[in-house]
Amino acid sequence: MLSLVLPKGSLEKQVLDLFAAADLTVIRGSDRDYHASVDDPRIERVRFLRPQEIPVFVEQGVFDLGISGRDWITETGADVVSLGELGGGRATDKPVRVVLAVPQASPWQKTEDLPEGVRISTEMPNLTARHLADKGVKAKVFASAGATEAKVPDIVDAIVDLTETGSSLRKAGLRIIDTLLTSRTELIARRESYEDPDKRAAMDDIALLLAAALRARGQVLLKLNVQQANLDAVLDALPSLSTPTILALRDESWRAVESVVPKDGINTLIPALKVAGARDILELPIRKIVE
Repeated sequence: MLSLVLPKGSLEKQVLDLFAAADLTVIRGSDRDYHASVDDPRIERVRFLRPQEIPVFVEQGVFDLGISGRDWITETGADVVSLGELGGGRATDKPVRVVLAVPQASPWQKTEDLPEGVRISTEMPNLTARHLADKGVKAKVFASAGATEAKVPDIVDAIVDLTETGSSLRKAGLRIIDTLLTSRTELIARRESYEDPDKRAAMDDIALLLAAALRARGQVLLKLNVQQANLDAVLDALPSLSTPTILALRDESWRAVESVVPKDGINTLIPALKVAGARDILELPIRKIVE
């Protein structure tokens, strides 16, 4: 029913892992294949493209559904429907920033300080030009085909580039003076396809499965037994996404407790629960959390 396009490159592993966790495993002959399939009746065709291309092809109806970053959606100006964020901007869950950077020794402290005619290199010339115009800066913007930071200072005066932490720019001798956009990965749909009731229902199903898998990342299910006398102490030690489930056991002096907790910190949480009186503690992985 739906044609789907997935990003090739830095987003690829993150997206494939998420689809697998959502029971929408992408099947292809090798990681070099640009054609794939998903064993799901709602998805009839899968292709891989660079994320820069995806918003436009979704807008034009070549695909019903796709995944790209907010940065490329904004750069292309594609008129698509966003079905929600699916994580960070590259290989991690952290968002990426589109930033304006200048040489460390530059006197410019903000975008408005840039002189008329300043030369700026970027892979996002449309986004950059709009931002500079909003700031009243008349610049010469050059489209970059990669290694943008290497063009400063002998070819251009400044760059607009993607970064997560800014460390790579600092290593290149650059200093960030402005953030144009904060970007995360998004599930996007062709507007006409989303207006079709059958396709929209299929899209909503897929979005639900992906969101459920995303919520489960970094979470585990803890199951434990505790005497009624120690229950409050255990609950005080126990973080939870929601109210823990508490069940009475055959021995009425004992309770069974279940709770979803962050995986991060579990190495200190379990000993603390033990001290509080918990027994028979089980830690179980979670694939999905459907709200």
